[in-house]
Amino acid sequence: MTELHLWLRHEARTTERRTPVVPDDARRLVENGVALTVEDSPQRVYPIEEYEAAGCRVAPAGSWVSAPRDAVVLGLKELPEEPAELTHRHIFFGHAYKGQPGAAGLLRRFAAGGGALFDLEYLVDDSGRRLAAFGFWAGYLGAALAVLQHRGRLRAPLTPTTKEALDETLQPGAADAGFTGLVIGALGRSGRGARAAFATAGVDPTCWDLAETRDLDRRALLGHDVMVNAVLATTPVPPFLREQDLDTPDRRLRTLCDVTCDVGSPLNVLPVYDETTDWDEPVRRLCEEPPLDLIAIDNLPSLLPLESSADFSAALLPHLLDFGVTGPWGRCLDRFRRAYREHGLEEGEILDH
Repeated sequence: MTELHLWLRHEARTTERRTPVVPDDARRLVENGVALTVEDSPQRVYPIEEYEAAGCRVAPAGSWVSAPRDAVVLGLKELPEEPAELTHRHIFFGHAYKGQPGAAGLLRRFAAGGGALFDLEYLVDDSGRRLAAFGFWAGYLGAALAVLQHRGRLRAPLTPTTKEALDETLQPGAADAGFTGLVIGALGRSGRGARAAFATAGVDPTCWDLAETRDLDRRALLGHDVMVNAVLATTPVPPFLREQDLDTPDRRLRTLCDVTCDVGSPLNVLPVYDETTDWDEPVRRLCEEPPLDLIAIDNLPSLLPLESSADFSAALLPHLLDFGVTGPWGRCLDRFRRAYREHGLEEGEILDH
């Protein structure tokens, strides 16, 4: 069996502090015969020295482009725009299968180079449940920021913190007026995280899931002060909010946090905005009268980089130790190949060794 060579890349996005493999799990990979190269990264929450101490090789940031072709490049968020030809097998959240902006271009880059995408969103078990996800922390941060914004305590720019420090800011004070919260997708990972943050803030939210959204009561939805959307739609569903809903005179809803951030996708359940927010400007005013503020940050867990990285790495580790083209990884590769066909691309020599 050929030795697996994983190449942990530096994240191009400046606000990405997380890592899919923490140093302790890097050590376990090395001890199990995996060659692990780690790119230096000034923003990664763990310093490169901890990976060196775990037995990893060290490489400059961005050097994955010239890595040996059999190396499997591991990351989290989007790749830089170059090179135009992707020759390696890549593991990351590609966001390329639901018609998102840039999806076709990314797939063409793989087609040009003969590489392959193992999209972490599609690393699932036999029942379709994701095996490694940041959902809980995305939901936790989404609800926490929504609470802080509604209380007038959210300060920009956002900076990474710890759960202990964040929870301290969520504690209700004597001057805090009670408000109503709604979590849609309350039974999923993100929904559970949102409910936990609301609980820390002293709020008992209304919880909706499939049963409550099959025949959506928009009047009831608009009757809450704060709403957190934690639904990851895989098939088209009627939108939860429409433009005309924003003009409802008696709308109580004042703060909306979209954890899912499917903006630009035909599966978007909140087609009332066309651009995400970010750490520098986390809130956008969608409507002036009555006011409605939007939070839609697509890397929320990076605000708690230690906690979210440790959880994700622990879940991913056993699957990296069993990397191949069967089982969950085989399902990833099958979904990639299906995307090729859906975009009319020639498969060519897709790496599958």
